[in-house]
Amino acid sequence: MSPTHAADAPGTGRTPNTADRDWLALACELAALCPPSTTAFSVGAVIVAADGTELARAYSRESNPHDHAEEGALAKLPADDARLATATIYSSLEPCSQRASRPLPCAQLIRDSGLRRVVTAWSEPDIFVAGAEGTEFLEEADVTVIALPEYANAAQAPNLHLF
Repeated sequence: MSPTHAADAPGTGRTPNTADRDWLALACELAALCPPSTTAFSVGAVIVAADGTELARAYSRESNPHDHAEEGALAKLPADDARLATATIYSSLEPCSQRASRPLPCAQLIRDSGLRRVVTAWSEPDIFVAGAEGTEFLEEADVTVIALPEYANAAQAPNLHLF
């Protein structure tokens, strides 16, 4: 399932629109595809161009047991893709601010990619990392972060075994 018409263009700034909700719902659906893990969250991510074109999607552990969803989606695009500057990334979980398995956390990968808008469903709980600060890191880098907590239950569903 993917939003597919012109009305599916992401919102702008801090005001979410219907398309933002549809794309975030898709990210939450992708999280359910993750191979289960007792040491990592199941997360889905979708990158959408300003015109509503889906650029990339991924879910945690899709290709590698250490891949995070945002990292996987970004890896499917050229690093210098000019569309990223006006695109939005939808993630079922707040992008991580710390990583044990890789040198760069997802929040830094997002910032470095040029993305300037992130929509999430759920703030990272203190299960694997105390004091997750992905949102703060991104906002300090002038990236707009919008949380839509009405999608938190959908984002949490594939992670219930961790609680």
